[in-house]
Amino acid sequence: MFLGIHACKVWIMDLRHLRYFIAVAEEGSLTVAAEKRLHTAQPSLSRQMRDLEAELGCALLIRGAKGIELTAAGRVFLDHARAVLVQVEATVEATRRAAVPAKRSFVLGFLTGYEFDWLPAVMRIMRDELPNTEVVLLSLSSPDLAEGLMRGKIDLAFLRHERNAPGIVFTRLIDEPLIVLMPVDHPLTARSAVTSEDIIGEELVGVPHDKSPALRAVTDAYGAKLGIDLTPDHDVDNLAMAMSLVTSTRGIALMPLYARNLLPPTVVSRPLAGVPPTIDLSLGYNEANTSPLLKTIVSKIGDLKFANP
Repeated sequence: MFLGIHACKVWIMDLRHLRYFIAVAEEGSLTVAAEKRLHTAQPSLSRQMRDLEAELGCALLIRGAKGIELTAAGRVFLDHARAVLVQVEATVEATRRAAVPAKRSFVLGFLTGYEFDWLPAVMRIMRDELPNTEVVLLSLSSPDLAEGLMRGKIDLAFLRHERNAPGIVFTRLIDEPLIVLMPVDHPLTARSAVTSEDIIGEELVGVPHDKSPALRAVTDAYGAKLGIDLTPDHDVDNLAMAMSLVTSTRGIALMPLYARNLLPPTVVSRPLAGVPPTIDLSLGYNEANTSPLLKTIVSKIGDLKFANP
């Protein structure tokens, strides 16, 4: 149950209402949410939403012929509902882990590709600080790592400073420049650095906002500064797919410097001319994790940044 106080009256909201509302808001349709996400009858879901609005005393949804839209109150409620469910799931996960004190484990997450630079030194720290603990390694996208931290499934992660990550403490490690990836026989390989004029007219391969919001924000800001449109012609989910599309479309991609660790023989990189845009690599952990040992590990990893390229 979720407890709250509204107009000096105590009310009790079933967490099911929050899950139902989030499903409706994300699908934009009562029918789709009922059938695809919740596996319940649409009339029952409609009744649940009316009950929720009646309990809150305000409209959350605008029901129209083209589907569902959120009111201003609905958008605020959606943000808080998501945060509540994340905290509930993190609480459940922490409780379950505490109830099964079998073999101690520490879950360490990496934004895919950064293991090459950081893993050897980090594992030496782990062996020194956690000699009797199993270290579980995960390689994921930055938004997925942030989600794992919020839900208590990951202890520490190398990721971007994600904006929508309530309860996560970020420690910036490095800022790295963006570089240009291109096919090995692309005409721009003749240049020592790629200018903004070189980019104009090229097929662009890039990540959508939902897959890497931090990288898209940096890329879009760079394009706005130069007065050019850097909206990708081809969206990709990950770096491996980006390299495949760079090769097949003969386009170019703006990616962080660490992408050089994963280049196949068919793809090469060049720096951007002038002052390139940069993107962070940070350490993240859940503020609910108050372990002094965790703070020690974070501090020692932070000391590595001066030796890291």
